[in-house]
Amino acid sequence: MNTENHSATIHFHLNEAIELLERTPLTLTHLLSGLSEGWLTCNEGNETWNAIEVVGHLIEGEKYNWIPRMKMILTDGENQTFPPFDRLSFVNEIKGKTIQELVKEFHQYREENLATLKMEILNETDFERTGLHPDFGPVRLRELLSTWVIHDLTHISQITRVLAKRYKEDVGPWKKYLGILK
Repeated sequence: MNTENHSATIHFHLNEAIELLERTPLTLTHLLSGLSEGWLTCNEGNETWNAIEVVGHLIEGEKYNWIPRMKMILTDGENQTFPPFDRLSFVNEIKGKTIQELVKEFHQYREENLATLKMEILNETDFERTGLHPDFGPVRLRELLSTWVIHDLTHISQITRVLAKRYKEDVGPWKKYLGILK
């Protein structure tokens, strides 16, 4: 039996991160485009997000979080604290936009950000450079980029969970076999 501690193992590789980050816009396009209003506006209750709001939040992250913070790490290090990220700043920005418009906007920002990422990272040592997070203190670029990937996966999972829960009561006795509904 292997008792080696894997918790300290670093798995981050930029090319692998980019593989996933490139797929998120198309995943959302295929999953959400053309769905009826009922699917797009369902949520899990008060103060939870629907699919449209999640995409709006992802757009705000593309605009104000990942690449701006990466640039701060590369230029300022720990000399300047990241500005706080307003997780709800998207609310007014998404009003009146269709899901097709939102996923297209997300896709455009993501393409631009990945191009910037590829141009800015010059070598592996950049991943250990640090910046100053307003809540966590010093954070590595590797941690920021890894979080970007997991953030995408978290919200893809959230969207699919919200969609599934729309039919939670309609599946009858099968509910006990559908882990996404728990």
